[in-house]
Amino acid sequence: MAKLTILNYPDPRLHTVAKPVKEVNDDIRKLIADMAETMYAAPGIGLAATQVNQHIQLILVDTSKEQNDLQVFINPKIVAKTGLQEYEEGCLSVPGIYETVTRSERITVEALDSNGKKFKLNAEGLLAVCIQHEMDHLLGKVFVEYLSPLKRNRIKAKMVKHAREIERNNY
Repeated sequence: MAKLTILNYPDPRLHTVAKPVKEVNDDIRKLIADMAETMYAAPGIGLAATQVNQHIQLILVDTSKEQNDLQVFINPKIVAKTGLQEYEEGCLSVPGIYETVTRSERITVEALDSNGKKFKLNAEGLLAVCIQHEMDHLLGKVFVEYLSPLKRNRIKAKMVKHAREIERNNY
């Protein structure tokens, strides 16, 4: 396993639309293992392949406090959603920023697991929020795009400044 580099907003690669996974094979399972290590080390509760510059429809979620309930969604599709909820979200690609976003309260998602087996999951609360957040990444959308243009521009400026500071400190 290897820790992967997480792209930071406003990196344009975060706006790439992910392609479906054609075959669930050992390469995909290795990517899943590497993404899991990266997500847990960050630490985070969700990670989309897009965030590690792999533009395929693959997301990982683990909302357990113990970090022992990894859920893998390959080619996920939301087939039902009801209700609305507001949740304060953060993102590994937008470190240190937390903002309230409105999403569906309950969802039903269909996907493939790490063995290529199709499954259906009903989710609500934090799990539903996390799945929707990660699926947005597969569409090239970052959660800050739900915010007002003013807030989004402030966050973008903060992230660009942060990236410059990191770059300066590395030289």
